[in-house]
Amino acid sequence: MTIEPPAPGEPRRPHGPRDAGDAWVVAPDGQRYWGRFGAAGLLACDPGRGILLQHRVSWSHHGGTWALPGGARHQGESALDAALRESTEEAGVPPASLRPRFMSVLDLGIWSYATLMADVEQPFDPVISDQESVELAWVAPENGDGLPLHPAFAEAWQRLRPLLGIRPALVVDAANLVGTVPDGWWKDRAAAAERILEALAGRGPAGMPADLLGLPEDLWYPEITVVLEGRARTARATSGLEIIRAEGSGDDAVVEAVRRLAAEGRTVSVATSDRALAETCRALGAHVAGAGELRTVLEP
Repeated sequence: MTIEPPAPGEPRRPHGPRDAGDAWVVAPDGQRYWGRFGAAGLLACDPGRGILLQHRVSWSHHGGTWALPGGARHQGESALDAALRESTEEAGVPPASLRPRFMSVLDLGIWSYATLMADVEQPFDPVISDQESVELAWVAPENGDGLPLHPAFAEAWQRLRPLLGIRPALVVDAANLVGTVPDGWWKDRAAAAERILEALAGRGPAGMPADLLGLPEDLWYPEITVVLEGRARTARATSGLEIIRAEGSGDDAVVEAVRRLAAEGRTVSVATSDRALAETCRALGAHVAGAGELRTVLEP
C-alpha cells in the first residue's frame, strides 16, 4: 500500500487548504481509494422524497455516475462526523435535520468506507456547494437501480436498500441492568438508575453494535426506552430517552413497551437477563441481549 497525494492542479473543493486525509490510498494491485484515513458518505432518506443522490462531475472518480455525498475522513475524525461534514460541504445538508439510523462499514484493511444512513426529520433542499456535483436529486429507492450508479455504491445498495424498512428500538430493563455492577446501587437505586440513563444517552452518538440488537451491518442508532421500577422511579429524566416509570411490575411494563413498539412497526430488542422476561419478549418477536452485554457496551 502507498499513499499518493493529489496531482498538482487536480480539481478540488474551494473550502480552504487540503486536509492531510485528502490523498489516494493505492493498493498493491493498483486499485486507488480516496481518503488516507478512509472515507464516509451519507445515505439521507426523506420519507416523502426518497434518498439523496449526487450526480458526479465527469473529472471525478467514476465521473458521470450517481452516488452518495461523501469524501475523505480527516485524521482523528469519526465516520459519523465525516459523513455529516462531507454532505454539508457537497450538498448543503443541515446535520440538525437528520437522525442517524445505521452505519455500514466496508473495511478493506488498508482503507475503509463508512455509509451513514440517516432519516430526514426536517425537510431541506440540497444545494450544490462545490465542484464535484453536476446535480443533486431526491430519488425514490425503487428507482435507484435505474440510474448509472457508482460501482461501489451499486454493490452496497443491494445490501442497504432492504434495511431502509428497519426502524430499531431498544427496551432496557433498568432494574436488571443496575444489578450487574456492585457500585452501591442497593443504597441508592435512583442514583444508580441515573448513572444508567446517562450512560445510555452518552452512547447515542457512537451507536449500538449491530450484534447487540440482532441486526445486520455494523452500528445502529435505536430509539431507547428505559423502564424504571420501585425506588428507581424517582431518577431524574435524561434527554434523548423514553423513560417509563412503572407503577407496578417492571417486567409487565417492559412487555407492554415491546408490544407497543412492535405494533408501531419497530424492530425491537430488549436488554435483560431475566429468563422469564426474556422468553416472553422473544415470543413477541423481540431480540434479547443480556444485561451484561449492554453494560459492556456502555462501559468507557
